[in-house]
Amino acid sequence: MGVIARSAVLGLAAGGRSSVALAVPVHAATLGRTGPAARAVRRLTTLAVVGECVVDKLPATPSRLVAPQIAGRLVAGATGAAALAVVDGRRLPAVVVAALAGGVGAFAGSVAGASWRQWAADQGPDALRPDVRAALVEDVVVLVTARALAR
Repeated sequence: MGVIARSAVLGLAAGGRSSVALAVPVHAATLGRTGPAARAVRRLTTLAVVGECVVDKLPATPSRLVAPQIAGRLVAGATGAAALAVVDGRRLPAVVVAALAGGVGAFAGSVAGASWRQWAADQGPDALRPDVRAALVEDVVVLVTARALAR
């Protein structure tokens, strides 16, 4: 997968769970490393993703589309995509393009994820209600995507 496509896909995943934007480049950079530092940083980023998956289900969690949350997702998608491009050994112009693609992907992923959850809550099949079931489906899609990108 090319740098633009990979960055856009990471951005899409970050739109669903912003912490994967950090976890994917960390896991890619430490792939095959067995030292204690590599293991610790992989565990920390994994815990961040798991924590976000839990917090996302809480009723007090604000919409991902309001100003501070969407901005954070855009920054996460852009930064994670740029970091992944650096891990892949790309030059500066490709890193800049990766950051742009990651930011655009994060915006699209945020809107798509929020739309999916709203559709599931309002019109979706009973199997997706309550909203937490649709959120779990979103978690699976994001985590499978993140795992594939980290390889």
